[in-house]
Amino acid sequence: MEQQVRVELHMVIDDNGQKESTTSKQSGKYFKKQNLDVLTFEEKTEDNYVIKNLITIQPEKVSIKRSGLVSMNQQFRTNHITENVYTHPHGHIHMETYTKSIRYQVGDQFSEGLLHIDYTVKLNGQDERNHALTLTYKKED
Repeated sequence: MEQQVRVELHMVIDDNGQKESTTSKQSGKYFKKQNLDVLTFEEKTEDNYVIKNLITIQPEKVSIKRSGLVSMNQQFRTNHITENVYTHPHGHIHMETYTKSIRYQVGDQFSEGLLHIDYTVKLNGQDERNHALTLTYKKED
């Protein structure tokens, strides 16, 4: 099963009370395979570079893989620490992610969904910062 969806990704980073938030909206594709939900979409930077996003959602873990101008493969598992390297044009950043919670809800006929992840990230061993990621998708008419 595959369908065109409208994806909205909202991110809030709390760095000791200083909050930074970003929202992006893209068209993408949603696939359902057994106990795996997959979302794919592309982002364009201000310089017209393309970043491909592949998000896989399983009952116990979520994976966000980005490729293109930036690359990473971030894993989220509730109450676990995962590590990956975020690569961008200016170098590499070691990321240590601790996932506090994952909440995923799907609507009728998989026409819409909501994914919310609360987690902390340490970049290159610095102090951790709180992150909240909310991703919604809705079938395009």
